[in-house]
Amino acid sequence: MTTSDAQDQSLYQRLGGYDAIAAATDDLLGRLQTDPRLKDFWKGASADNRRKARQLIVDYMVDAAGGPAFYVGRDMKRAHEGMRIDDEDWAVFMRHAAATLDHFGVPPRERDDVLGFFTSLKNDVVEVRAPVSA
Repeated sequence: MTTSDAQDQSLYQRLGGYDAIAAATDDLLGRLQTDPRLKDFWKGASADNRRKARQLIVDYMVDAAGGPAFYVGRDMKRAHEGMRIDDEDWAVFMRHAAATLDHFGVPPRERDDVLGFFTSLKNDVVEVRAPVSA
C-alpha cells in the first residue's frame, strides 16, 4: 500500500474495521464499568440492557469512523441527559479511552483522530452545572 492509499482510507479502515472497533469498545467498556468513579453509571442495568448499549456504541463508532453501520440510537446529548456526568468523569473516560487505544497499539494519527472525535462530543455528554451560591 502506498502512502497515498493509506491517506485515502477512512478512519474505519485505518482502525482495522468492525472487529477491531468492537474489540476496542469491549475493552473500553470493561475499563469504564470497573472504574471506581464511573461504575455506578451502569448500576441497575440488566445484562440485556448492557448488551444493547454495547451494540449501539459499536454501531455509533463504526458509523462515525466511516464504516458500514447505521447508528439508530439517540443523539449524544439526549443519550446522556440527566446522568450528571461532570468534567472529572469526562477526564477519567478520556484516560481510559487513551489507555484502550494504547493497549491495541493504535498509531498516533488514528489515536489522535479517535480522541479528537471523543473531545468533540464533550459538550453533549458533560452536564453543565450552575455554580453553587455562597
